[in-house]
Amino acid sequence: MADSNFIDYVKFCSRSGAGGAGSMHFRREKHVPKGGPDGGDGGRGGHIILRGNSQLWTLLHLKYKKHVIADPGKGGEGGRRKGADGKDVILEVPLGTVAKDAETGEKRFEITEDGQEVILTRGGRGGLGNDHFKTATNQAPHYSQPGESGIEEWIILELKLLADVGLVGFPNAGKSTLLSSISAAKPEIGDYPFTTLVPNLGVVGYRDDKSFVMADIPGIIEGAAEGKGLGIRFLRHIERNSILLFLIPADAPDLGEQYRILLGELEKYNPELLDKRRILAISKSDLLDQELMDEMEREIPKGIPHVFISSVSQYNLDKLKDLIWQAIQED
Repeated sequence: MADSNFIDYVKFCSRSGAGGAGSMHFRREKHVPKGGPDGGDGGRGGHIILRGNSQLWTLLHLKYKKHVIADPGKGGEGGRRKGADGKDVILEVPLGTVAKDAETGEKRFEITEDGQEVILTRGGRGGLGNDHFKTATNQAPHYSQPGESGIEEWIILELKLLADVGLVGFPNAGKSTLLSSISAAKPEIGDYPFTTLVPNLGVVGYRDDKSFVMADIPGIIEGAAEGKGLGIRFLRHIERNSILLFLIPADAPDLGEQYRILLGELEKYNPELLDKRRILAISKSDLLDQELMDEMEREIPKGIPHVFISSVSQYNLDKLKDLIWQAIQED
């Protein structure tokens, strides 16, 4: 799938259907004197509904849908016949889709399960027919209710990928290489910064047919939370990860400093990210000897589980999987 096909943000106008008007009708039948009111109710207007679909991973199919309009309800009829409801419009979205009000930025809800349906914009209620208004003192009401108007509003849908592990690191840290080494994912890999321009997901096989999902996002640079580099555009995708896997290359000038910079950018973007479990992997370690590893250990912040790995030579990848699986079970 081409990179341009990954869409994680759409904005559109959502307009639900208006309710149908209630009927003002009187029963008129041969040989039936004093028939009385029998106006039926109007049908409700169509809803705009979001439905979760686990087979989708992007909002591409909604990119050019700028207006979503549901049908209005039909008016009621005599004989207490209710008008037909307006047809609902169902938009299928990938799991992890968040719906927001475009004007206020307020979060409405999030779709997290396959088949989950939530009404985004509710259709107007149908009006009551004059049959509802008859009383002992008003036996022939000559009025009924109009239907409620539909709602028109601008909506933003944001996709936050659902994964167990999120890869965090500077450009060229080896995130894509790691993902391609331990899963079937085929992210673009190159010897230049920002090779990854869109998030990638991979299912990582573990022992006894177990597995977990890993997400790779474009590299973070210092100042990303203020918009530098690819900015905060893709940081939202690690908000739904259970574990953050920090990847720092062995040739980095200072492991501890790079880790603190990455942690600082996450804190600026969303302080709640610091509450997630963290693992540190030192990539490109196939050329290190034990003496160098022991020396680099002193630069690593205390208390964070860490492992030296090499995606190319498969060095310690099983040990990394063990650390991740243990963290998933403890979460």
